[in-house]
Amino acid sequence: MGGLEAPGVIGGMMRRKRIATAALGSVAVVVLVAGCSSAVSTDAATSVPTDASSEVSTSVVVSGQGFWDQSVVHSLSISYDQADYDALIAAYIDTGEKEWIEATVVIDGATFEDVGLKLKGNSSLKGLSTDADAELSSENPEDLPWIIDLDKFVDGQEYEGSVEFVIRGNSSETSLNEAVALDLLEASGLAAEQAVATRVEVNGNEALRLVVENPDDSWVERALTGSTALYKAETGGDYSYRGDDPESYTDVFDQEAGEDDLTPLIDFLQFINESDDATFEAELGQHLDVTSFATYLAFQELVDNFDDIDGPGNNSYLSYDASTGLMTVVSWDLNLAFGASPGGGGQGQAQGRGQGQAQGQAQGGGGGGRGGGSNVLSERFLANASFAALYQSELDRLTQELYTSGLAQNVLDSWTQTLEEGASDLVSSDVVSSEASSVAQYFDE
Repeated sequence: MGGLEAPGVIGGMMRRKRIATAALGSVAVVVLVAGCSSAVSTDAATSVPTDASSEVSTSVVVSGQGFWDQSVVHSLSISYDQADYDALIAAYIDTGEKEWIEATVVIDGATFEDVGLKLKGNSSLKGLSTDADAELSSENPEDLPWIIDLDKFVDGQEYEGSVEFVIRGNSSETSLNEAVALDLLEASGLAAEQAVATRVEVNGNEALRLVVENPDDSWVERALTGSTALYKAETGGDYSYRGDDPESYTDVFDQEAGEDDLTPLIDFLQFINESDDATFEAELGQHLDVTSFATYLAFQELVDNFDDIDGPGNNSYLSYDASTGLMTVVSWDLNLAFGASPGGGGQGQAQGRGQGQAQGQAQGGGGGGRGGGSNVLSERFLANASFAALYQSELDRLTQELYTSGLAQNVLDSWTQTLEEGASDLVSSDVVSSEASSVAQYFDE
């Protein structure tokens, strides 16, 4: 579906999808690239004291711009004891538990010992098998989603201010859909994780992967000014109110940053679930950054990401600012943006905006951890005429600023050039071109 669409029914609610025609103009747009650190030695990068007898590696930082320089393809090598890896895989297949192992990690030439390594993700790990012929096989660790924690076993170990790195899973070969979506998320004025194209080598096997910041304490300090706590919505949970006992929210929300205290979260959940409609409209702005949430919903719609706050993965964070008393919904997990298929097959495939969302629901997705496309906050927000109008205004604004202006195309062109110049041996030019076209189709509908 393209152009002006009829209202879509999402999880039992009407959600307008007015998509303005994006006639790409000749507006000059400057794309800012994150990262400006110069080359450093390993001990300087990690902030761990090193005595004279220690072996020190020199960091070779590409282009002198730091690891988060998007203009080049970076390198990240992981090595570990095979027995530890086999036990990690067996534990996940048998119990679903993701265990940490120790690994040696080399980031753009800087070597780190005793690094924490753990599988990352939920739906992206479905089907993981020890069978070499399986779609997601333990025989190909370079294709698995991982989280790297530099200070898991060595306190204070970091690289250029970053501690945790996520090697993202994606059904495409290039991950262009998530890379572009993350840049556009930041351009929308919302908190976004930095991301870079990376040659990831795991025990001798190499693949092109997208490496992304993990929303940890250091990321919160950089990206969420004023945030005093960060809560992650877990896949098996939802936004329901379960009483005032913090234990009732185990495996529903996990606090990722700030002093451990679920009280602000519990109070927020009680309000959005138990307030009547009049109170919800009148007082939501005392509990939630309403404009930011309207922008969040509009952005997810614009990039056709059904796997958001009311998607099958319950993907979102809640950031709390004690000085204002407001929660802010923070985006996470955009590897299904631009209509990407969760089970493989690349992204887009000539789908129109919104079709990826419908496809996800048809496959049993839907959301809020319930599988029915439900999230009480987004449902009540869009069911209210005033808040729905704000959402529509933000959708119109983002369509103009991101698509019609030509910004999105410039971002895509920049990522495409990086891959063609730095990863042609890992992914063919034809694949890059095809997957870029699948993303670009969204810009001119």
